[in-house]
Amino acid sequence: MEETSLRKRREDQKSINSNEPKTTSLQKELGLLSGISIIVGTIIGSGIFVSPKSVLSNTEAVGPCLIIWAACGILGTLGALCYAELGTMITKSGGEYPYLMEAFGPIPAYLFSWTSLFITKPSSFAIICLSFSEYASAPFYSGCKPPTVVVKCLAAAAILLITMVNALSVRLGSYVQNAFTAAKLVIVAIIIISGLVLLAQGNTKNFENSFEGTKTSVGAISLALYNGLWAYDGWNQLNYITEELRNPFRNLPLAIVIGIPLVTGCYVLMNVSYFTVMTATELLQSQAVAVTFGDRVLYPASWVVPLFVAFSTIGAANGTCFTAGRLVYVAGREGHMLQVLSYISVKRLTPAPAIIFYGIIATIYIIPGDINSLVNYFSFASWLFYGLTVLGLIVMRFTRKELERPIKVPIFIPILVTLISVFLVLAPIISEPALEYLYCALFILSGLIFYFLFVHYKFGWAQKISKPVTMHLQMLMEVVPPEEASE
Repeated sequence: MEETSLRKRREDQKSINSNEPKTTSLQKELGLLSGISIIVGTIIGSGIFVSPKSVLSNTEAVGPCLIIWAACGILGTLGALCYAELGTMITKSGGEYPYLMEAFGPIPAYLFSWTSLFITKPSSFAIICLSFSEYASAPFYSGCKPPTVVVKCLAAAAILLITMVNALSVRLGSYVQNAFTAAKLVIVAIIIISGLVLLAQGNTKNFENSFEGTKTSVGAISLALYNGLWAYDGWNQLNYITEELRNPFRNLPLAIVIGIPLVTGCYVLMNVSYFTVMTATELLQSQAVAVTFGDRVLYPASWVVPLFVAFSTIGAANGTCFTAGRLVYVAGREGHMLQVLSYISVKRLTPAPAIIFYGIIATIYIIPGDINSLVNYFSFASWLFYGLTVLGLIVMRFTRKELERPIKVPIFIPILVTLISVFLVLAPIISEPALEYLYCALFILSGLIFYFLFVHYKFGWAQKISKPVTMHLQMLMEVVPPEEASE
């Protein structure tokens, strides 16, 4: 009996399309409190320091702005519960990839992998580094907007530094992550406590007539949701801790319904804090909202705000690079990208080619893009696949009835999340069409060309082109396949 159970566990932990089972298993050492901490630490990053201005610009009033922040938290909670069912029903690694594979087959699954590698992960990295550069440069350009060239050069330098750190050493990357994780919690606490004190002192003038002048168009609401949901990005990663949770079928949904509302409360209170010292107009005119808040509330110690926000954003960028570099590595190993991307540095034992590739794509994004256009670009692609994945949950309720479902959410929840995803994808295109949506759609569809060339048909001439490239890069970067590195 034990032998059968062990064999089944190892088979479940096989990587997608890989024939090699892992020989180690994860320890169930995380309780409910650890699960909540991971959720809060994963979600809170740069978004709350960047998105308030963008959400307000699309709602144009304080009341609807706060409602959007609360609504985004509710949507994140519902989406995370759907993913919890998927994660406990299909225990294979690879994020949305195995869910889409089981529900719809290889083409949607490959397009998700393609989109993650070239759109969502690099654009997320670029957005965070641009956020860092805006806050890091704001104190040097008091009262005016920092030059675009300064912001982009600083963002490129941040990408280069973080890429180098993660390519050189796994341990160094983890040290950087641990050091900066605490910074974001400190600055969130400082802003919330300061705001509550001001509120208790009667600073409520900016909340009067809070719905006056509200913009109610479908396009404005969808763009406000895009920017709010960017700050909640990470809700879909929560089911990845299932194998390490004690009693996951109880603790996972509990961690979700406690953790994400806790983040929602922090986000709403941070926005309330901003409005205790700034009118809606002043907030929209601010070059860095948290810096303006610090100047008005914490002077002469206002310098702590840009410093800690910079720490917070650089920590979020480092975490994004650390995890997404592994995604590129896995895609190379599974044959979805150049094989060299799955290679490991001989000297450093890190997936250096994958991390460097990821840094290059992110740097390309910051050249033409700004934060708002990149957030729209990111959100369009993300919610297209979030919606498709949750739709897959509905489909498998009818096509894969035999699968065991330790966590089963009421059917109206995935239906609601799917409908909202359709709204988020289509509404901005219909009401306020922009080129970034067209570019994103075309780039996603272009993945079909590579799928048929390299994965489905594996044309000989395509393999001949990729083989010398792999060999040249292998010699240049001193990297080897994973199996050789472990010998």
